[in-house]
Amino acid sequence: MVRLLVALAAASGCLDVFCLTRLGGYFASVITGNLVQFGHAIATAQAKVLAGGAIAVGGYALGVAVGTLALRRVVAGWHRRTGVVAAAEAVLLAGVAVGWFSAGGRPGYADGLALLGCASMASGMQSIVTIGFGVRGASTTYLTGSLTDVVRGVVLDPHRLAGGGGGVARLLALLGGAVLGALTLRVAPLWAPALAAALVAGVVVVAAGLARRTARITDRRGNE
Repeated sequence: MVRLLVALAAASGCLDVFCLTRLGGYFASVITGNLVQFGHAIATAQAKVLAGGAIAVGGYALGVAVGTLALRRVVAGWHRRTGVVAAAEAVLLAGVAVGWFSAGGRPGYADGLALLGCASMASGMQSIVTIGFGVRGASTTYLTGSLTDVVRGVVLDPHRLAGGGGGVARLLALLGGAVLGALTLRVAPLWAPALAAALVAGVVVVAAGLARRTARITDRRGNE
């Protein structure tokens, strides 16, 4: 189940490179970068850029709030409610893909903001789903902490590199997702946002299957 976090990190890479290059220079999930961009827009009084920053940061915060409310009092692991939140994220991303495709890859200003808002909200929800997995320190949307932990662990104890393999895998998956997303934008730009939606939908399906299999095994052992 933990390996699914790698797929979610790849989805973030795909989504962020799309939003950054096609939806006004803002990320869907990297709020630090968005706040820096937002601050620059405030200083230079760029109204359109300001609106994008507010949508990106606000959409992410809304996604976190929705995911938190949906998964409160749920123990760590994959549960039905976790699947519902992840499925809602996939639906939002599918909506982004459909909106982008319908606009021929050239959405108007308002439509572009709507797509950015949906993408950012989806990323916020993904962050909460990731936390719900119960893997300490794991993230699939903001990986500065993961890189810090990996490097710090290696410096303090080189033998701990194996223990930080999960963080390394997610970092590489984010990078790989960004590369894949950028390449798709070059060769088939209309389909670029569909990559993230497909990855998240795949995680939902696989996780649900694994959860059902685990439940059957547990029931079988309980009846023995």
